[in-house]
Order: sequence, then structure tokens, then C-alpha cells
Amino acid sequence: ALKGDVKKQGNWGELVLERILERSGLVKGEEYEVQESLRSADGQLRKPDVILYLPEKKHIIIDAKVSLTDYERSVGTENEEERTAFLKKHAESVKKHVRELSEKNYPGLPDMQSPDFVLLFLPIESAFSSALQIDHELYAYAWDRRIVIVSPTTLLATLRTIESIWKQDKQNRNSIEIARQGGLLHDRLLALFDEFDKMGNQLNTLGSTYNDLNKKIFEGKGNLVRRA
Repeated sequence: ALKGDVKKQGNWGELVLERILERSGLVKGEEYEVQESLRSADGQLRKPDVILYLPEKKHIIIDAKVSLTDYERSVGTENEEERTAFLKKHAESVKKHVRELSEKNYPGLPDMQSPDFVLLFLPIESAFSSALQIDHELYAYAWDRRIVIVSPTTLLATLRTIESIWKQDKQNRNSIEIARQGGLLHDRLLALFDEFDKMGNQLNTLGSTYNDLNKKIFEGKGNLVRRA
């Protein structure tokens, strides 16, 4: 099914991408979103496969591209010349994906605080390495167009790094909140201690007044009870 249907190939690539996102430890809806619609400055609709959210409201965009036709033909043939020709077509197909993705200019979209590059995800490791072997300048070609090509392995490593950044950010924010709550608790304790001291002073004054009255009424020389 994947060999003959471009739409199915695209859906499969997006499925592989989402499975890797699930394995990365990132939380959907909080740290990444799938198929979110965006508008360019001239009103055109853009729909990247994945938007990764980073701390401080930054973003990284990932777009999955599946290029299987010529790669499958290169694997299926036993003729070395045909294999080389198919691999060259395969590398050119990847270049075409790079150009198309670069033209979308995702980093330039309004409200997108994105690094000046987009991740192009190729879901088949061997297809990625074969394209690089036949065209050694492919990675640089993509980089010049602000595209970084990633495979499942390199993407997972990148996502794990981002997940670690989120974890550190949450720990930092928790530490700040703990310090803030600790400061409030300290201030409230000081206020309570002040009130406690005031109450002690008032009790001492009340006790002194009580003793004076007790002497005048019951115990002191010439107290009122004795006189009565």
C-alpha cells in the first residue's frame, strides 16, 4: 500500500512521527501539538505536522516527508547502474521536499518564536542514509535553506533533549515557587510571633492588675474583705 499511494505514505510518515513523540516523554497539548493550523502574513493557511513548544514561548516545527518510490526501486533491482540511478532520483526527491518546505517559511509566520530552521523528518533510516551516500552535499543543501534533515534516531535524541529542557524548566519554576511560598510563610510566622508577644504582654499586664486587685480585696493589709 505504501509503494503505490502517496497519500498513504504521508499518513504513515505522520504516524511514525507521532509514535516517536509519544516515546520521547513529551506531553501532547502541553509540549507539542499536531496538525495545528496557522496563517501567514498574507493570509495563506499553513498546517505543519508538529509544533514543538519550548520554554519561554519558543517553537520548533517538524514536517514529515516520505520518499519511497525510487528508494524501493533501488532496493529491488540487482543492476548496479539502475540502483545508482534510482538512488540519485531518490536524493533529488528529498531535495524537492527540502525546497518545498523551505518555501513555506514556517519560522517567518506571525506569533511564531521559532529558531531559524525547520526539522524535515524522514521516517526510514536506510532511505535517509542512502540519500546522503549518493549525494554528500544533501545535508548542507538543506541547511542552506534553513532545513535540518532528521531520521527516527536523530529526532528521538533531539526530542529527549527537549524533554530534558522542559524538565529542568519545570524544576526551576518549582524552585522559584517554593522560594516564594517559603517567603510568604516566613512573613506570616513573623506576624504571628509579633501577635503572640503582644498577647503575652497583655497577659502580664492583666496578671499584674489581677494581683493588685486581689491584694486590695482579699489579701493585702487593710483589704476590703477584712474591713467588711
